[in-house]
Amino acid sequence: MRLFEELQLELEGLKERGNLRRLSQIHHTGKTIEVNGREMLNLSSNDYLGLTCREDLREDFLEELAKEKHLFTSSSSRLLTGNFTVYERLEERLSRLFGTEAALVFNSGYHANSGILPAICTADTLVLADKLVHASIIDGIRLCNGKYVRYRHNDYMQLERLLEKHHGEYKHIIVVTESIFSMDGDEADLKQLVALKKRYDNVYLYVDEAHAFGVRGAKGLGVAEEYGCIEDIDFLVGTFGKALASMGAYIVCRQVVRDYLINRMRTLIFSTALPPVTMAWTDFLLQRLPSMTAEREQLQLLGCQLRQMIVATGVSCPSTSHIVPLIVGDSSEAINKAVQLQRHGFYALPVRPPTVPEGTSRIRFSLSAAFTSLELEPLKLYL
Repeated sequence: MRLFEELQLELEGLKERGNLRRLSQIHHTGKTIEVNGREMLNLSSNDYLGLTCREDLREDFLEELAKEKHLFTSSSSRLLTGNFTVYERLEERLSRLFGTEAALVFNSGYHANSGILPAICTADTLVLADKLVHASIIDGIRLCNGKYVRYRHNDYMQLERLLEKHHGEYKHIIVVTESIFSMDGDEADLKQLVALKKRYDNVYLYVDEAHAFGVRGAKGLGVAEEYGCIEDIDFLVGTFGKALASMGAYIVCRQVVRDYLINRMRTLIFSTALPPVTMAWTDFLLQRLPSMTAEREQLQLLGCQLRQMIVATGVSCPSTSHIVPLIVGDSSEAINKAVQLQRHGFYALPVRPPTVPEGTSRIRFSLSAAFTSLELEPLKLYL
Protein backbone atom coordinates (compact mmCIF):
# COMPACT_ATOMS: atom_id res chain seq x y z
CA MET A 1 0.00 0.00 0.00
CA ARG A 2 3.04 2.29 0.28
CA LEU A 3 2.77 3.34 -3.38
CA PHE A 4 -0.83 4.49 -3.01
CA GLU A 5 -0.03 6.40 0.18
CA GLU A 6 2.78 8.19 -1.66
CA LEU A 7 0.42 9.05 -4.50
CA GLN A 8 -2.11 10.47 -2.03
CA LEU A 9 0.57 12.60 -0.37
CA GLU A 10 1.61 13.95 -3.74
CA LEU A 11 -2.01 14.85 -4.56
CA GLU A 12 -2.34 16.65 -1.24
CA GLY A 13 0.83 18.60 -2.02
CA LEU A 14 -0.55 19.63 -5.39
CA LYS A 15 -3.74 20.82 -3.70
CA GLU A 16 -1.80 22.90 -1.14
CA ARG A 17 0.16 24.59 -3.93
CA GLY A 18 -3.00 25.32 -5.92
CA ASN A 19 -1.96 22.96 -8.74
CA LEU A 20 -4.45 20.09 -8.31
CA ARG A 21 -6.45 19.37 -11.44
CA ARG A 22 -9.91 17.84 -11.72
CA LEU A 23 -12.21 16.98 -14.60
CA SER A 24 -15.31 19.18 -14.85
CA GLN A 25 -18.79 18.08 -15.84
CA ILE A 26 -19.53 20.13 -18.93
CA HIS A 27 -22.47 20.60 -21.27
CA HIS A 28 -21.57 22.22 -24.59
CA THR A 29 -24.05 24.58 -26.23
CA GLY A 30 -22.23 25.97 -29.25
CA LYS A 31 -19.97 28.88 -28.34
CA THR A 32 -21.22 28.79 -24.75
CA ILE A 33 -20.68 26.15 -22.13
CA GLU A 34 -22.73 25.09 -19.14
CA VAL A 35 -20.92 24.12 -15.94
CA ASN A 36 -22.75 23.49 -12.66
CA GLY A 37 -25.91 25.00 -14.12
CA ARG A 38 -24.22 28.24 -15.20
CA GLU A 39 -24.01 29.14 -18.91
CA MET A 40 -20.85 30.99 -19.91
CA LEU A 41 -19.00 32.17 -23.02
CA ASN A 42 -16.41 29.47 -23.68
CA LEU A 43 -13.00 31.14 -23.61
CA SER A 44 -11.06 27.91 -23.09
CA SER A 45 -11.74 26.00 -26.30
CA ASN A 46 -9.45 25.59 -29.30
CA ASP A 47 -12.42 26.01 -31.67
CA TYR A 48 -10.68 28.98 -33.28
CA LEU A 49 -12.85 29.27 -36.39
CA GLY A 50 -16.09 28.50 -34.58
CA LEU A 51 -16.76 25.47 -36.77
CA THR A 52 -18.20 23.33 -33.97
CA CYS A 53 -21.12 25.79 -33.87
CA ARG A 54 -21.87 25.41 -37.59
CA GLU A 55 -24.95 23.23 -37.94
CA ASP A 56 -25.04 23.97 -41.67
CA LEU A 57 -21.66 22.28 -42.11
CA ARG A 58 -22.72 19.25 -40.11
CA GLU A 59 -25.92 18.88 -42.10
CA ASP A 60 -24.11 19.14 -45.44
CA PHE A 61 -21.54 16.59 -44.31
CA LEU A 62 -24.15 14.11 -43.14
CA GLU A 63 -25.88 14.31 -46.51
CA GLU A 64 -22.62 13.40 -48.21
CA LEU A 65 -21.87 10.74 -45.59
CA ALA A 66 -25.11 8.90 -46.30
CA LYS A 67 -23.91 8.39 -49.86
CA GLU A 68 -20.40 7.22 -49.03
CA LYS A 69 -21.25 5.14 -45.93
CA HIS A 70 -17.98 5.74 -44.09
CA LEU A 71 -17.21 3.41 -41.20
CA PHE A 72 -17.01 4.51 -37.57
CA THR A 73 -13.92 2.43 -36.88
CA SER A 74 -10.84 1.42 -38.82
CA SER A 75 -10.37 -1.72 -36.69
CA SER A 76 -6.68 -1.80 -37.53
CA SER A 77 -3.46 0.12 -37.94
CA ARG A 78 -2.86 1.62 -41.37
CA LEU A 79 -0.09 -0.89 -42.12
CA LEU A 80 -2.53 -3.76 -41.66
CA THR A 81 -6.05 -3.15 -43.00
CA GLY A 82 -6.71 0.39 -41.75
CA ASN A 83 -5.50 2.34 -44.78
CA PHE A 84 -8.86 3.37 -46.25
CA THR A 85 -9.16 5.38 -49.47
CA VAL A 86 -10.29 8.44 -47.53
CA TYR A 87 -6.87 8.61 -45.84
CA GLU A 88 -5.07 8.79 -49.15
CA ARG A 89 -7.57 11.32 -50.51
CA LEU A 90 -7.00 13.57 -47.49
CA GLU A 91 -3.22 13.28 -47.76
CA GLU A 92 -3.28 14.08 -51.46
CA ARG A 93 -5.39 17.16 -50.74
CA LEU A 94 -2.97 18.30 -48.04
CA SER A 95 0.08 17.95 -50.30
CA ARG A 96 -1.68 19.86 -53.10
CA LEU A 97 -2.72 22.69 -50.77
CA PHE A 98 0.76 23.05 -49.29
CA GLY A 99 2.59 22.41 -52.54
CA THR A 100 4.71 19.64 -51.04
CA GLU A 101 5.70 16.23 -52.39
CA ALA A 102 3.77 14.33 -49.75
CA ALA A 103 1.71 14.37 -46.58
CA LEU A 104 1.05 11.85 -43.82
CA VAL A 105 -1.82 11.83 -41.33
CA PHE A 106 -1.56 10.79 -37.66
CA ASN A 107 -4.02 10.10 -34.86
CA SER A 108 -3.18 13.26 -32.90
CA GLY A 109 -0.71 16.08 -32.51
CA TYR A 110 0.75 14.22 -29.56
CA HIS A 111 1.32 11.15 -31.73
CA ALA A 112 2.98 13.32 -34.38
CA ASN A 113 5.34 15.20 -32.09
CA SER A 114 6.23 12.25 -29.88
CA GLY A 115 6.83 9.99 -32.88
CA ILE A 116 8.47 11.94 -35.71
CA LEU A 117 11.68 13.04 -33.98
CA PRO A 118 12.47 9.64 -32.41
CA ALA A 119 12.01 8.07 -35.85
CA ILE A 120 14.40 10.36 -37.71
CA CYS A 121 17.04 11.13 -35.06
CA THR A 122 20.17 9.03 -34.58
CA ALA A 123 23.06 9.23 -32.12
CA ASP A 124 24.67 11.68 -34.57
CA THR A 125 21.71 14.10 -34.41
CA LEU A 126 21.47 17.21 -32.23
CA VAL A 127 18.05 18.71 -31.55
CA LEU A 128 17.90 22.42 -30.73
CA ALA A 129 14.42 23.21 -29.40
CA ASP A 130 12.79 26.41 -28.24
CA LYS A 131 12.38 26.43 -24.46
CA LEU A 132 8.59 26.80 -24.73
CA VAL A 133 7.73 24.04 -27.19
CA HIS A 134 4.75 21.87 -26.31
CA ALA A 135 4.99 18.90 -23.93
CA SER A 136 4.41 16.50 -26.82
CA ILE A 137 7.56 17.78 -28.54
CA ILE A 138 9.54 17.55 -25.31
CA ASP A 139 8.46 13.94 -24.87
CA GLY A 140 9.46 13.21 -28.45
CA ILE A 141 12.87 14.78 -27.91
CA ARG A 142 13.43 12.73 -24.76
CA LEU A 143 12.76 9.54 -26.75
CA CYS A 144 15.43 10.40 -29.31
CA ASN A 145 18.80 8.64 -29.45
CA GLY A 146 20.61 11.92 -30.03
CA LYS A 147 21.39 14.84 -27.77
CA TYR A 148 19.31 17.98 -27.33
CA VAL A 149 19.60 21.57 -26.09
CA ARG A 150 16.64 23.85 -25.40
CA TYR A 151 17.51 27.42 -26.33
CA ARG A 152 15.88 30.42 -24.64
CA HIS A 153 12.46 31.26 -26.01
CA ASN A 154 12.76 33.00 -29.39
CA ASP A 155 16.39 33.87 -28.60
CA TYR A 156 17.91 33.53 -32.05
CA MET A 157 21.25 34.98 -30.98
CA GLN A 158 21.68 32.03 -28.63
CA LEU A 159 20.46 29.66 -31.33
CA GLU A 160 22.98 31.12 -33.77
CA ARG A 161 25.79 30.57 -31.25
CA LEU A 162 24.67 26.97 -30.72
CA LEU A 163 24.63 26.33 -34.47
CA GLU A 164 28.09 27.85 -34.90
CA LYS A 165 29.42 25.74 -32.03
CA HIS A 166 27.90 22.40 -32.93
CA HIS A 167 27.34 22.25 -36.68
CA GLY A 168 30.69 20.55 -37.21
CA GLU A 169 30.21 18.06 -34.37
CA TYR A 170 27.00 16.38 -35.54
CA LYS A 171 25.87 14.76 -38.75
CA HIS A 172 22.46 16.46 -38.51
CA ILE A 173 21.00 19.31 -36.46
CA ILE A 174 17.24 19.78 -36.23
CA VAL A 175 15.88 23.12 -35.00
CA VAL A 176 12.45 22.67 -33.44
CA THR A 177 9.86 25.34 -32.74
CA GLU A 178 6.16 26.10 -32.72
CA SER A 179 4.93 28.89 -34.98
CA ILE A 180 2.33 30.23 -32.51
CA PHE A 181 3.13 29.20 -28.95
CA SER A 182 0.29 27.67 -26.99
CA MET A 183 0.76 29.42 -23.65
CA ASP A 184 1.95 32.94 -24.51
CA GLY A 185 0.25 33.25 -27.89
CA ASP A 186 3.39 34.81 -29.36
CA GLU A 187 5.17 33.74 -32.54
CA ALA A 188 8.43 32.40 -33.83
CA ASP A 189 10.22 34.40 -36.51
CA LEU A 190 10.11 31.74 -39.21
CA LYS A 191 11.94 33.91 -41.72
CA GLN A 192 14.88 34.31 -39.37
CA LEU A 193 14.90 30.61 -38.57
CA VAL A 194 14.94 29.77 -42.28
CA ALA A 195 17.82 32.19 -42.80
CA LEU A 196 19.81 30.53 -39.98
CA LYS A 197 19.07 27.09 -41.37
CA LYS A 198 20.30 28.02 -44.84
CA ARG A 199 23.77 28.85 -43.53
CA TYR A 200 24.49 25.17 -42.96
CA ASP A 201 23.98 22.11 -45.13
CA ASN A 202 23.27 19.82 -42.16
CA VAL A 203 20.62 21.92 -40.37
CA TYR A 204 16.91 21.14 -40.73
CA LEU A 205 13.79 22.91 -39.50
CA TYR A 206 10.84 21.32 -37.67
CA VAL A 207 7.82 23.60 -37.11
CA ASP A 208 4.60 22.76 -35.26
CA GLU A 209 1.70 24.86 -36.60
CA ALA A 210 -0.93 23.37 -34.26
CA HIS A 211 -2.27 26.76 -33.19
CA ALA A 212 -1.75 28.48 -36.55
CA PHE A 213 -3.23 25.99 -39.01
CA GLY A 214 -6.62 27.22 -40.12
CA VAL A 215 -6.28 30.73 -38.75
CA ARG A 216 -3.23 32.25 -40.49
CA GLY A 217 -2.29 32.61 -44.14
CA ALA A 218 -4.46 33.37 -47.16
CA LYS A 219 -5.68 29.77 -47.35
CA GLY A 220 -5.49 29.13 -43.63
CA LEU A 221 -2.39 26.95 -43.93
CA GLY A 222 -0.52 28.70 -41.11
CA VAL A 223 2.27 31.14 -40.41
CA ALA A 224 4.58 29.39 -42.89
CA GLU A 225 2.10 30.16 -45.66
CA GLU A 226 1.72 33.74 -44.45
CA TYR A 227 5.46 34.33 -44.72
CA GLY A 228 5.99 32.26 -47.86
CA CYS A 229 8.41 29.74 -46.39
CA ILE A 230 6.58 26.41 -46.58
CA GLU A 231 9.17 24.93 -48.95
CA ASP A 232 11.98 25.90 -46.57
CA ILE A 233 10.59 23.89 -43.64
CA ASP A 234 11.66 20.26 -43.67
CA PHE A 235 9.12 18.94 -41.19
CA LEU A 236 5.92 21.01 -41.16
CA VAL A 237 3.40 19.64 -38.66
CA GLY A 238 -0.14 20.69 -37.80
CA THR A 239 -3.33 19.43 -36.19
CA PHE A 240 -6.98 19.05 -37.18
CA GLY A 241 -8.36 19.09 -33.63
CA LYS A 242 -8.28 22.84 -33.11
CA ALA A 243 -9.28 25.31 -35.83
CA LEU A 244 -10.53 22.55 -38.15
CA ALA A 245 -12.89 21.10 -35.49
CA SER A 246 -11.94 17.49 -36.18
CA MET A 247 -9.27 15.12 -34.88
CA GLY A 248 -5.82 14.04 -35.95
CA ALA A 249 -2.62 15.64 -37.21
CA TYR A 250 -0.40 15.78 -40.29
CA ILE A 251 3.05 16.37 -41.63
CA VAL A 252 3.66 17.85 -45.08
CA CYS A 253 7.11 16.92 -46.31
CA ARG A 254 9.28 15.27 -48.93
CA GLN A 255 8.22 11.85 -50.21
CA VAL A 256 11.30 10.21 -48.69
CA VAL A 257 10.32 11.52 -45.23
CA ARG A 258 6.81 10.11 -45.58
CA ASP A 259 8.12 6.73 -46.69
CA TYR A 260 10.64 6.62 -43.85
CA LEU A 261 8.07 7.51 -41.17
CA ILE A 262 5.75 4.76 -42.39
CA ASN A 263 8.59 2.32 -41.73
CA ARG A 264 10.07 3.73 -38.53
CA MET A 265 7.52 5.87 -36.64
CA ARG A 266 6.26 3.81 -33.71
CA THR A 267 3.23 5.96 -32.87
CA LEU A 268 2.00 5.44 -36.44
CA ILE A 269 2.92 1.79 -36.84
CA PHE A 270 1.49 0.54 -33.55
CA SER A 271 -1.75 2.54 -33.34
CA THR A 272 -5.22 1.72 -34.59
CA ALA A 273 -5.98 4.28 -37.29
CA LEU A 274 -8.62 6.96 -36.81
CA PRO A 275 -12.13 6.06 -38.00
CA PRO A 276 -12.73 6.69 -41.72
CA VAL A 277 -15.74 8.85 -40.82
CA THR A 278 -13.39 11.19 -38.93
CA MET A 279 -11.08 11.43 -41.94
CA ALA A 280 -14.07 12.15 -44.17
CA TRP A 281 -15.15 15.02 -41.87
CA THR A 282 -11.61 16.41 -41.89
CA ASP A 283 -11.45 16.23 -45.68
CA PHE A 284 -14.88 17.87 -45.94
CA LEU A 285 -13.73 20.84 -43.85
CA LEU A 286 -10.30 21.05 -45.45
CA GLN A 287 -11.91 21.62 -48.84
CA ARG A 288 -13.71 24.66 -47.39
CA LEU A 289 -10.82 26.03 -45.32
CA PRO A 290 -9.35 28.39 -47.99
CA SER A 291 -12.69 30.21 -48.28
CA MET A 292 -12.97 30.94 -44.53
CA THR A 293 -11.33 34.35 -44.81
CA ALA A 294 -14.07 36.16 -42.86
CA GLU A 295 -13.61 33.82 -39.89
CA ARG A 296 -9.86 34.39 -39.86
CA GLU A 297 -10.30 38.16 -40.04
CA GLN A 298 -12.84 38.11 -37.20
CA LEU A 299 -10.48 36.07 -35.05
CA GLN A 300 -7.64 38.55 -35.60
CA LEU A 301 -9.92 41.47 -34.66
CA LEU A 302 -10.98 39.75 -31.45
CA GLY A 303 -7.37 39.00 -30.55
CA CYS A 304 -6.44 42.65 -30.99
CA GLN A 305 -9.43 43.72 -28.89
CA LEU A 306 -8.57 41.43 -25.98
CA ARG A 307 -4.86 42.31 -26.01
CA GLN A 308 -5.74 46.00 -25.78
CA MET A 309 -8.08 45.30 -22.87
CA ILE A 310 -5.35 43.47 -20.94
CA VAL A 311 -2.66 46.08 -21.63
CA ALA A 312 -5.10 48.76 -20.43
CA THR A 313 -5.02 47.12 -16.97
CA GLY A 314 -1.28 47.72 -16.76
CA VAL A 315 -0.34 44.07 -17.32
CA SER A 316 2.05 43.23 -20.15
CA CYS A 317 0.78 40.83 -22.78
CA PRO A 318 3.20 38.83 -24.97
CA SER A 319 0.52 37.62 -27.38
CA THR A 320 0.34 38.48 -31.07
CA SER A 321 -2.48 36.05 -31.82
CA HIS A 322 -5.87 34.65 -30.83
CA ILE A 323 -4.33 33.01 -27.74
CA VAL A 324 -4.15 35.74 -25.12
CA PRO A 325 -2.76 35.14 -21.62
CA LEU A 326 -3.50 37.20 -18.53
CA ILE A 327 -0.42 36.43 -16.45
CA VAL A 328 -1.28 36.47 -12.75
CA GLY A 329 1.75 34.84 -11.12
CA ASP A 330 0.64 32.81 -8.13
CA SER A 331 -1.39 29.65 -8.76
CA SER A 332 -3.96 30.40 -6.06
CA GLU A 333 -4.50 33.89 -7.46
CA ALA A 334 -5.00 32.43 -10.94
CA ILE A 335 -7.64 30.05 -9.57
CA ASN A 336 -9.42 32.92 -7.81
CA LYS A 337 -9.37 35.01 -10.97
CA ALA A 338 -10.86 32.12 -12.96
CA VAL A 339 -13.65 31.73 -10.39
CA GLN A 340 -14.40 35.46 -10.60
CA LEU A 341 -14.54 35.37 -14.41
CA GLN A 342 -16.83 32.35 -14.40
CA ARG A 343 -19.10 34.04 -11.90
CA HIS A 344 -19.58 36.83 -14.45
CA GLY A 345 -20.26 34.55 -17.41
CA PHE A 346 -16.79 33.89 -18.89
CA TYR A 347 -15.52 30.31 -18.83
CA ALA A 348 -11.77 30.87 -18.58
CA LEU A 349 -9.43 28.45 -16.85
CA PRO A 350 -6.18 28.85 -14.90
CA VAL A 351 -2.99 27.42 -16.36
CA ARG A 352 -0.49 26.47 -13.67
CA PRO A 353 2.83 24.65 -13.23
CA PRO A 354 4.11 22.34 -14.60
CA THR A 355 2.35 23.51 -17.79
CA VAL A 356 3.94 26.93 -17.29
CA PRO A 357 6.98 27.93 -15.17
CA GLU A 358 6.56 28.65 -11.47
CA GLY A 359 5.42 32.21 -10.83
CA THR A 360 3.75 32.59 -14.23
CA SER A 361 0.34 31.02 -13.59
CA ARG A 362 -2.22 32.64 -15.83
CA ILE A 363 -5.65 32.76 -17.33
CA ARG A 364 -5.32 31.56 -20.92
CA PHE A 365 -8.01 33.10 -23.11
CA SER A 366 -8.59 31.13 -26.28
CA LEU A 367 -10.73 33.01 -28.77
CA SER A 368 -13.18 31.85 -31.40
CA ALA A 369 -14.43 33.52 -34.58
CA ALA A 370 -17.94 32.62 -33.37
CA PHE A 371 -17.69 35.41 -30.78
CA THR A 372 -18.71 38.99 -31.42
CA SER A 373 -16.90 42.07 -30.16
CA LEU A 374 -19.98 42.96 -28.11
CA GLU A 375 -19.89 39.58 -26.35
CA LEU A 376 -16.23 40.06 -25.49
CA GLU A 377 -16.40 43.72 -24.41
CA PRO A 378 -17.80 43.16 -20.85
CA LEU A 379 -14.76 41.02 -20.06
CA LYS A 380 -12.68 44.16 -19.49
CA LEU A 381 -14.62 44.84 -16.27
CA TYR A 382 -13.22 41.70 -14.60
CA LEU A 383 -9.60 41.51 -15.78
